[in-house]
Amino acid sequence: MGDRFVDKLEAVLRAREALKDVTPLHGDCGRICGAACCACDEDGQGGMLLLPGEEALYASLPSGCSLTRSDSVLPGLYLLTCSGTCTRDERPYSCRIFPLTPVLCPNQGRELLKVRVDPRSFALCPLSEQGIRAMDTSFSAAVLESARILCACPEHRAYFLALSRYFDRICTWES
Repeated sequence: MGDRFVDKLEAVLRAREALKDVTPLHGDCGRICGAACCACDEDGQGGMLLLPGEEALYASLPSGCSLTRSDSVLPGLYLLTCSGTCTRDERPYSCRIFPLTPVLCPNQGRELLKVRVDPRSFALCPLSEQGIRAMDTSFSAAVLESARILCACPEHRAYFLALSRYFDRICTWES
């Protein structure tokens, strides 16, 4: 756990592995909302931001997917948009942790890694309103563990710092 990853792709693969057998609920939560998180809006907008280096896993795009540059959080990242159906193994990290997100919070001169409900999820996911307590505890624990794995890599730590600052600009966190 304390080892430093030289390879950001290896960190992504290990983080994805930590999430392999967990979901927000014990069943398919997509049945509750019609898989709203897997659909683009009426303007074709949507998709999931890939972690630094994760785009290498999509050199050969799954059917119905597209990849575009996105500098919304950090320069040089990519947004993966899909047709709404894919196998679990093809899903990017952001899909695997939705509707949660890791954030780095200032704490006595250091950063504390936490998992919170992604503020962007409230428009899509009925679980978001109920908060993290409504989700399977093994899911939230796995999201935190996956984030720890990623934060051992400097590029991913920088990503989570930038994402945390982005969220600080668009919302007010509850304690």
